[in-house]
Amino acid sequence: MTETVGREILIEGVDPRELYGAQDAYLEQIRSLFPTLKIVARGQSLKVLGAEAETRRFASRLEGLVAYYQKYGHISSQVVDQCFSGGMPPEEGPVDKDVIVYGNNGNIVRARTVNQQRLVKLYDTCDLLFAVGPAGSGKTYTAIALAVRALKERQVRRIILTRPAVEAGEKLGFLPGDMKEKLDPYLQPLYDALNDMIPPAKLQKYLEEGTVQIAPLAYMRGRTLDNAFVILDEAQNTTLSQIKMFLTRMGRNARFIVTGDVTQIDLPRRSDSGLVRTMEILRGVDDIGIVEFDKRDIVRHPLVKYIVEAFDRHVGRVSAEMEETKTKNEA
Repeated sequence: MTETVGREILIEGVDPRELYGAQDAYLEQIRSLFPTLKIVARGQSLKVLGAEAETRRFASRLEGLVAYYQKYGHISSQVVDQCFSGGMPPEEGPVDKDVIVYGNNGNIVRARTVNQQRLVKLYDTCDLLFAVGPAGSGKTYTAIALAVRALKERQVRRIILTRPAVEAGEKLGFLPGDMKEKLDPYLQPLYDALNDMIPPAKLQKYLEEGTVQIAPLAYMRGRTLDNAFVILDEAQNTTLSQIKMFLTRMGRNARFIVTGDVTQIDLPRRSDSGLVRTMEILRGVDDIGIVEFDKRDIVRHPLVKYIVEAFDRHVGRVSAEMEETKTKNEA
């Protein structure tokens, strides 16, 4: 007697509405191709009940359909028929080389600017990358997309995201809650990016298992990070000794990306920031890449670019006035 099993399949990298078709037309077509299975769709989850061998075959065919959508950005009745009847869909349609990873609900994460593309290209040849530039230029988002892709393609076993817990205003000790609750606001931008690229249920599972780890920089001390994609965010707020400590955690089969914005240093003294000095020390070393983003890479609201430019002009005027005052005093 054939054993009946139930299986839940999470839909990744494609909007369920695209996969199921208008008025669930593709879903009904899939059901007709697997008449012995009971298939129930609930958003990004498919529950399948039937013989074990048949459910495995169904999961494999579904994976092929999703892969086709991720590559070509569309699904048709013919593609569904070929995927689920055992034949491969035709190799046609454009391949978007700028796509880094396919996120939730069909969201496509791609390198959108010249320097984002440079970062993606350097990733292929450099084990350690520095990405520095203004707010909104996509440094951290691009780095996290590369990390998610590496995890999905099994190039690494885990993703580790870290940043220094340097507060611009309140002190950690005065904030309510335990240490995790105190630190989570500093790490929220990293959670936001991951939530765009990994289904919520799977991300929660990854966090519980340690496949994805998000922690303050101090937690990196004493560790050796093997088979990991590690991102240090907000590195402008690290001292030289802290960034050296972080970089020397690098283990076997590890990829490191360091991101930062030297115009947003929250340390008591700007001169304490170790990011610029570290890049000067390591510039020119083989297998270390440096990408310097600028205002042209800003991909947030159009006003952000003008805000950055206005502040740059203001800082330039203040610096000139201070230099002029210093010259007069010396005279």
